[in-house]
Amino acid sequence: MHLLSPRKLTASLAVAAAVGVGAVVVGPADHASAVADTIPLTLKNTSGSGEQVYVYVIGTELASGKQGYADEDGVFHAWPAGGAPPVPAPDASFAGPADGASKTVRLPKFSGRVYFSYGQKLDFRLAEGGLVQPAVQNASDPNHDVLFNWTEYTLNDSGLWLNSTQVDMFSAPYSVGLTAGDGSTKETGKLKPGGYQAVVNGLKAQGGGWEGLVETRGDGTPLRVLAPGHGISSGAIPAGVMDDYIDRVWAKYAGETLTVTPFKDQPDKKFQGRVNGGKLDFTDGTGAVVTSFEKPDSDSVFGCYNKLDAPNDQVRGPISRTLCAAFNRSTLLSNPEQPDADASGFYQDGVTNHYARLVHEQMQDGQAYAFAFDDVGNHESLVHDGDPKDATISLEPLD
Repeated sequence: MHLLSPRKLTASLAVAAAVGVGAVVVGPADHASAVADTIPLTLKNTSGSGEQVYVYVIGTELASGKQGYADEDGVFHAWPAGGAPPVPAPDASFAGPADGASKTVRLPKFSGRVYFSYGQKLDFRLAEGGLVQPAVQNASDPNHDVLFNWTEYTLNDSGLWLNSTQVDMFSAPYSVGLTAGDGSTKETGKLKPGGYQAVVNGLKAQGGGWEGLVETRGDGTPLRVLAPGHGISSGAIPAGVMDDYIDRVWAKYAGETLTVTPFKDQPDKKFQGRVNGGKLDFTDGTGAVVTSFEKPDSDSVFGCYNKLDAPNDQVRGPISRTLCAAFNRSTLLSNPEQPDADASGFYQDGVTNHYARLVHEQMQDGQAYAFAFDDVGNHESLVHDGDPKDATISLEPLD
């Protein structure tokens, strides 16, 4: 298990990537905004499961900076002090809707998560440093055999950012949506019919160790598919599964130049990359080396961290984000001008992030957060509005 850290309200996803949390990108607060303190959240259950659903709204209350949870009326409750070893957290759950039904609750101004579980409640603990959340890559975690998932959101004076995330795992499917201030609706994260099982079957058929990411319950029910970074840390997938592609990239750019244009609104701000002495050096317009990357391993690629660390700056972080996305999508050999906005060229190499490939293939709109920087080029599953009227989370069929 690991601590749930407050989400940084920033355009950088680096912190989220480091702890395996899909990210919500938020803008500066507009204190003249009329965004209410809470907005309606409608939970819709079309899962086909007869099991009781339990719902949790947890995170950081933005007004106070305190961590805690909200009840179904949107009322904030701060966590009590934790302990060492971690102690049980108060029961923050409330009953979700039955299959075929809906339930409307209040969503408060948080930076946090909405968890939901089927059949049994989640086991949350409080350490001295804060809330301990489920770590699905740990087979001994008390929540390992529970079917559950979560969505991530920020609601503040500038609006609502709500995403579906697969950065840690692909599990109990759901979609997210909202009604905008102009009355229009937005939705994302909805799978194609049979999409849940199609991802599971696709990884099993892929071979090469990718099948090890699939985790099932004792009765054979798929519990989740681990994201490959967690698969490496748990030994579920070979640690060198991306090495062949990484080696080919390093060889290519020892003799060619890789151009990265990380800011869409600054098309003239370009960085040139060449491999020198085993490191990928990037120079700016003056020819000065501004940052260098050691040759990454598969874990660094999948996690968008370690040797592909992305600090919240204006140079290394944006370049690293672009590199990470291109490695996961396997576009660095086919396109030396990054980022590549055309999704038709993604995941075409035999060595690629097949987890991300399959998740995107099975989304009706093609959008997903299958790795931390999946928002490079706007391929993420995110809905946003500056004046949201309401939000929805729909629990989708488990097939």
